[in-house]
Amino acid sequence: MNITINARRVTINDSFKARVEKKLKKLDRFFDQDAVAVVTVSRERDRETVEVTIRAAYMVFRAEETTRDMFDSLEVVVDSLVRQIVKNKSRLEKRLRVDAFAPEYQDAVEQEDFRVVKTKRFAIKPMSVDEAILQMNLLEHEFFMFRNDDTSDICVVYRRKNGDYGLIEPEIEEE
Repeated sequence: MNITINARRVTINDSFKARVEKKLKKLDRFFDQDAVAVVTVSRERDRETVEVTIRAAYMVFRAEETTRDMFDSLEVVVDSLVRQIVKNKSRLEKRLRVDAFAPEYQDAVEQEDFRVVKTKRFAIKPMSVDEAILQMNLLEHEFFMFRNDDTSDICVVYRRKNGDYGLIEPEIEEE
């Protein structure tokens, strides 16, 4: 697994880098060699956030945690990633390495199939990102899908935990 560590408003020492390498090496058993992990560490006031995003085989695994110590945040994030993978073991077995699930993970509770309980259809109108956020707020929703005026792509705006907004845009992969 290729690991990249980014820092925002914080200095990362060698001991933390070594801990990141050690912890993420535990996840190597699940992924092929071409997996990429991006670790982002940021500090805001006295809180440190560790975010880990792993891209492998057209899948993305992501976890984030904020605590007073980046080492504690890293521990929680890695545990969360392992839980995500093991929880969805039966669905992921086809995409992860053949020997990914060692005997210690064989007793994981099998999850029932995903259940879609409601389907909605609506016209997707071209609008700017600002208009989409306004519409989302008027509807009191947490996200809103729309066609971007500038790019003509189908996009999603959403409200983040901290009250800011996010935008999801499609990335067209070339074959």
